[in-house]
Amino acid sequence: MNKGKLYIVATPIGNLEDITYRAVKILGNVAFILAEDTRESIKLLKRYDIKTHLVSYRDQNHERMIDKVYEKLDMGLDLALISDCGTPLISDPGFKLVRDLREKGYIIESIPGPSAVIAALSISGLPTDKFTFLGFLPKSDVKREKIIKASIGNGGTLVIYESPKRILDLLNLLIQIEPRGYIVLCKDLTKLREEVISGVPFELYKVLENKDYKGNPHGEFVVLISRSE
Repeated sequence: MNKGKLYIVATPIGNLEDITYRAVKILGNVAFILAEDTRESIKLLKRYDIKTHLVSYRDQNHERMIDKVYEKLDMGLDLALISDCGTPLISDPGFKLVRDLREKGYIIESIPGPSAVIAALSISGLPTDKFTFLGFLPKSDVKREKIIKASIGNGGTLVIYESPKRILDLLNLLIQIEPRGYIVLCKDLTKLREEVISGVPFELYKVLENKDYKGNPHGEFVVLISRSE
């Protein structure tokens, strides 16, 4: 019996219409969908009348789930992995799963689609020929400062994910590290409340300091940084 394959399926980052025909077809045809948060993913499945059963998969339950994944694939069943939004593994669960399956020779296919990193870069007006993506930084200011200083010297655009709760802390840090650097902040891309603002760190701090992001911490920022010349 031929073994099944795992599809890594990108899903919308906001607007549910931002999904490919192929992704909808694959999600409807696989035996099971491994999802970061089944409560979030069910909204997408209902939107496209996809009846496939969702199974919770996160880094925290990887060791418990991996043998079950092997079992299903060995039965010849195809599976799909999705995250809450965007492309799986990009600051989302899935690395351990793909690593372990690759090591054992299983087939893994990418079903490409939305990614907040690429979407933000495409509208930022900052250099796109070279960029460094750091994902979410540590909470420690000392560690964050060290990472930013080491990375910003590489040239190109620096891309970071940040929580609304910590965006002011990050901007305050950038005021100290790169006060004349040009920053683009993208929040809730493709959603009705999408925000894109730009300027030097101090200007952005003044714009955001009166917003109640800590009291209403929904959505995430994509922070793009271009070093001052």
